[in-house]
Amino acid sequence: MFTCRNQSCQAQWELADVVIKNEGQGLLFRCPMCGARNYVEKFEADDGTVVYEQIEGKPFV
Repeated sequence: MFTCRNQSCQAQWELADVVIKNEGQGLLFRCPMCGARNYVEKFEADDGTVVYEQIEGKPFV
């Protein structure tokens, strides 16, 4: 579950509800409700599946 970091929005989204992409500042999704940038990190789980974890602020690119 992801939560929009926009203080006035705070909408919650499942991975299936968002599009994760790199807009040149690292991996992120834009909130479907307000359009705010929400940054994520990509990990590989022990079973080989890709997992995304939301982070605060911008990643160090």
